Amino acid sequence: MNIAIIGTGNVGGALATNWSKKGHNINLGVQDVNRFKGQELLKNENTKVFSIKEAVERSEVILIATPPTAIFEILEQMGDVTNKIIIDASNAIMKSPEPYKTVYHALADKTRAEIVKCFNSTGFENMLDPNYNGEAIDMFMAGESEKAKTVAKQLALDCGFGSCIDFGKSDKVELLEKFALSWINLAIMQGHGRNMAFKVVRR
Repeated sequence: MNIAIIGTGNVGGALATNWSKKGHNINLGVQDVNRFKGQELLKNENTKVFSIKEAVERSEVILIATPPTAIFEILEQMGDVTNKIIIDASNAIMKSPEPYKTVYHALADKTRAEIVKCFNSTGFENMLDPNYNGEAIDMFMAGESEKAKTVAKQLALDCGFGSCIDFGKSDKVELLEKFALSWINLAIMQGHGRNMAFKVVRR
């Protein structure tokens, strides 16, 4: 796949690294191609840097891993994203992109893209290495687009997650963000450390 990564910090960088190892073409979309966070990502295979607009034009999948309030500026720069797949990996925990509750809802209102919420529910360390003692942890997703969910699931498996569990449609997007807050609470606020993760078990 040709994947645009908008937001080249910890989460975007971790996903870009694992996806490049799987042979995906990674197009980093940044404000300034000469100065940006995550320049070391260019050492990865299949990875190039472009303006946000050009990265989006070159890609059929777009990952947004930025602070939620940046979405309006990003929307202005992305151009036409009709029928493209957008993965919202952000969390509106401290600030929401008002008047929208989440980035997902802003994207749903302002674009005609296929949108899914995913890669927001755990720390970047778990996205770099989702293996715990030989067992792969789970990723979670939510949204209306089955097409986008199919792609998100495949990309989660490409990262090494054991599965990508469907949380539900757009009415469950906020719940999935609260699920992310649960991880943050346990890992950071309650002091369990960032090397912890969620997995669904069945019998």
